Amino acid sequence: MAGKEPLLSALKGGVLRLREGGGPCTDASPRLASLCQLLESILRKGIRQPAWGFKRRDYWHWLEQLPTGDGDRPTPLSISIQKAGSCEKTRTAQGRGRYFLRLALQGKVLAAAVRQLARTPRLLEFYDPVSSILGNEDLLEPFLSLLLVVTEMDFSLDLQNCSFLDESWLLPVCITYETVPCRALGMVLRYVDGRVFVTKVLPESQAEVDEVVLAGDILDEINGRSLRNAYSGQAGAMLQKLKGQPLSFHLLRWRWHDGGVYEPLLPYLKVLKEKEPRFQLQRGPRRRGEEEPRRLQGGRLLYNLRYLGQTGVGKYGGKEVLDWAIPTVLERHSAMREVLFDVKETEVLVREKTPPKLLCRYPYPTISCVGRCVDSSNLFAFCVAASPESPDGSTFDCLVFASSSEQECEEIIRRIAAGFKHTEWFV
Repeated sequence: MAGKEPLLSALKGGVLRLREGGGPCTDASPRLASLCQLLESILRKGIRQPAWGFKRRDYWHWLEQLPTGDGDRPTPLSISIQKAGSCEKTRTAQGRGRYFLRLALQGKVLAAAVRQLARTPRLLEFYDPVSSILGNEDLLEPFLSLLLVVTEMDFSLDLQNCSFLDESWLLPVCITYETVPCRALGMVLRYVDGRVFVTKVLPESQAEVDEVVLAGDILDEINGRSLRNAYSGQAGAMLQKLKGQPLSFHLLRWRWHDGGVYEPLLPYLKVLKEKEPRFQLQRGPRRRGEEEPRRLQGGRLLYNLRYLGQTGVGKYGGKEVLDWAIPTVLERHSAMREVLFDVKETEVLVREKTPPKLLCRYPYPTISCVGRCVDSSNLFAFCVAASPESPDGSTFDCLVFASSSEQECEEIIRRIAAGFKHTEWFV
């Protein structure tokens, strides 16, 4: 009988293909969306709709009524249902049902939900026994068998990425952007149907220095608080209350994995363009050099540099010492090391490339100056406090690096200098 039901045959094929990939199934799997769509089609097939203009039924409406099945003690199934029902990022039965399916795949509780439905006659009446799969005993058993196979598979999904499930199974690219306490981030925001769009990243701002946020991206969360269905000005009010605290943003990218615009965004971008005719999608950080490939880590640029060495400069770490400290390092002809240079929000990290290990970490308050060598445009150096807790006062070391171009050298100096300017430290 199961072989005569096209949806079950398609689901069987989809499960087999997904298992062939090996390892946990992630959001990057090209077959995940089709599997979810098949499961949704099966759960929707044969649902009886009210005759008199009441709201249209969906599978979420019986899921939210399922008995917990274990007295007052929560079960993995009841916890998944509760999470889906209380999710602030979904506003419709379709969105909550889809979020539950993702929770159920990861938590391995989808088969338990269907078995619980089969044991609850009042909810089983949602389905027509002739046209449905869940209401037909002959089709329900093979469906449960396939769900048990799915239960044996491992899923590693980003459950935080759920803000577009109301509209689509297609999920946006999402990243986390963390930045330091600062007076102004430098993002211009516009609200479109409850979503908070970045329409401009201001020059010389903290957001531009960090080189993560692009015009067209969406602020999805601030410090764990959802901005879905945000009212006008809500993000600004939240940032005002968080002034002086470290910030963590959950960003939804306007650009999808294939390099094009994330398709469900198109209606929003059309409205945004009508409100701001001069708005343009930003394809990359404004000051990034296009000619040289850079490595990325956590959405940040890593610079490929050569570490030439260091020298002590005494108790004064002002920029004047660079004039003689850089030549001193060069005259030693020390073996240079290939390093990855990471200008983070609160500190500078230097990592050796081979073997990969952390060489040094310098928070901005320990850096006294940064500058470039006059005689060689691709050399720069910065001074750091070598003994900040010494009772006799700090002594300073000067570290010298070589970049691949004058432009890259200037960019690194500018970003370190901006770290001084934008960072506020509180005791």
